[in-house]
Amino acid sequence: MHSWIDGQPATAVNLHNRGLAYGDGLFETIAVRAGKPSLLELHLQRLALGCQRLAISIDLPLVRDELLRFASQLGDGVAKLIVTRGDSQRGYAPGVGVAARRILQGSPLPQYPAVNAEQGVRLFACQTRLAEQPLLAGLKHLNRLEQVLARGEWQDAEHAEGLVCDSHGRVIEGVYSNLFMVRGGVLQTPELSRCGVAGVMRGALLAQAPALGISVQVSDLALADLEQAEEVFLCNSVYGIWPVLECSALKLNWPAGPLTRKLQAVARTLLDT
Repeated sequence: MHSWIDGQPATAVNLHNRGLAYGDGLFETIAVRAGKPSLLELHLQRLALGCQRLAISIDLPLVRDELLRFASQLGDGVAKLIVTRGDSQRGYAPGVGVAARRILQGSPLPQYPAVNAEQGVRLFACQTRLAEQPLLAGLKHLNRLEQVLARGEWQDAEHAEGLVCDSHGRVIEGVYSNLFMVRGGVLQTPELSRCGVAGVMRGALLAQAPALGISVQVSDLALADLEQAEEVFLCNSVYGIWPVLECSALKLNWPAGPLTRKLQAVARTLLDT
């Protein structure tokens, strides 16, 4: 694994970095194939939105250039871009004139079992609940303790992902994926204005759906809605789409249906271009 800090090879971060002290920053996890970062512009758009919401000043063209150079050296793998507010002394208040830090880490592509995409996965129903915070909703910020706790709830190989709800029991997402369901031929995904991560692949699929003649609905969903689903699938910007076969909280099975397979091909194309 190789890493850069502010465009230069480095392996250590300043102990006063606000990302380390307070989780004060954002990150993007970007698949890299043949030296090219997948869905780069969408990742940069989300990063720009997050920086705007958190009032972190960032030079986006510089970040793009560094990502392209870093990916060309990585070849095939995953580039994790972390942007923190920078270094400052003790205290929550950010220092005046503090420069944001850009951290890039490269790692191999994860070797997920082929059966996950080909046949589907089982979801573990997590007890950990996501807190509502509209100011942070949708952002891929560095505060991921909820996901750490949720992922610690299962260790078996039977479940490939976890299903996470908010404090009111609304279905939100997977631990590291976004969730979609199909009901009455309509593609539905949870509303993420209170909590959750607005994934890049989720956004890409929502943008592609109208041109494919697929009706889309973004709304609050409950476990009872999943019980009425004809198809359920997960997505993210590294593995694409996994059909969901069943969930430990529900005594139902879902097929890897035609709409899931259609969008799975779309996701595969998006990741390869």
